[in-house]
Amino acid sequence: MATRLLIAEDEPSILESLVFILGREGYDIATARDGDDALSQLRTAPATDLLILDIMLPRRNGFEVLKAVRAEPALSGLPVLMLTAKGQARDRQMAEQMGADAFIAKPFSNQDVVRAVRGLAAP
Repeated sequence: MATRLLIAEDEPSILESLVFILGREGYDIATARDGDDALSQLRTAPATDLLILDIMLPRRNGFEVLKAVRAEPALSGLPVLMLTAKGQARDRQMAEQMGADAFIAKPFSNQDVVRAVRGLAAP
């Protein structure tokens, strides 16, 4: 069974790129365009193995989603890779303090994303 990823990203071109890159690597991919949809999918599809989470999302931002994920016992151990256009050290520090497992700033290289996903989604 393929590793299942949920990508929460509202920018269509970035989402399309991530789906293509990671789909080519053999991952089973679901997508969410806002934070509320991401949480809803995580709660109804607990077979998700990794969450790729943009910080700047509509409805509920990535920090709010991460906080909710870490607070729910059924989701608290889910690996989370944070993506953001903000490469600021403050965002990285906040994400790490909240329990993010990895952090990649946009623009990112395909290799960096694949490497991070492989490391976090390893059985």
